[in-house]
Amino acid sequence: MRPVFPGLVVPWVLLLAIAGTRAEDRAAPVVPLPLDAKVDGKGYPEWTAAWWQWAEALDGLPYRDRDGRACAVAQDGPVWFLAGTTGGFNARRECTVPVGKHLLMPVINMIHYTPGDALRGDRVPSCRQLQAWAAVNNDRLSSAVVLLDGVPVAEVARYRVRSNGCFPLYPDVPPPPGHLAQVAASDGYWLLLPPLSPGRHTVSVGANYDADGSGYGRMVQSFEYVLWIGGEGVAAR
Repeated sequence: MRPVFPGLVVPWVLLLAIAGTRAEDRAAPVVPLPLDAKVDGKGYPEWTAAWWQWAEALDGLPYRDRDGRACAVAQDGPVWFLAGTTGGFNARRECTVPVGKHLLMPVINMIHYTPGDALRGDRVPSCRQLQAWAAVNNDRLSSAVVLLDGVPVAEVARYRVRSNGCFPLYPDVPPPPGHLAQVAASDGYWLLLPPLSPGRHTVSVGANYDADGSGYGRMVQSFEYVLWIGGEGVAAR
């Protein structure tokens, strides 16, 4: 990692993207959907909860993926999910996305949930506690930089999304007899992008927290996607 100035870490994928993109080659910027937008009747909080349900149903495979081989696993519906990382590695993924899909992308985020082995009658964290724990690191965002085809997305830190209360972590899997279903609260920075034009696009993300003393409080996100909208070799319009 290379510190650029205090409080901002620009990971290598962003340095490469910036260095390799000339101003005259940059396309018109794609603007994320506003925070009150809805896709198929769902807003940012509902779609981010669905993202976590998707990722956790796959045992974290999407955000442990290093090269994009898991990109299309269990994707369904009008919104295509991109993934961050565990914060322990830099990822460069390449994948094909159908034409006409919105893209939901985490920048940096947290989730807290109740224990998976809790029995009925056990004391478990309240929803309010889960929400407070998920908020701690996001209250101390240090930097958030996103490049789409080499063009910086403006004011990424405005796109903070908190879950509406708590949501079931595994909505399609009933808990074992006598156990409580797991519920979760999430908080973080997300971008919901409109469908991109057919062809090749790149998305580069770098972000980090500055919350010493908290779990993942020094987390750094660094990942890049090469997206082929409509299939590799499709010419951009």
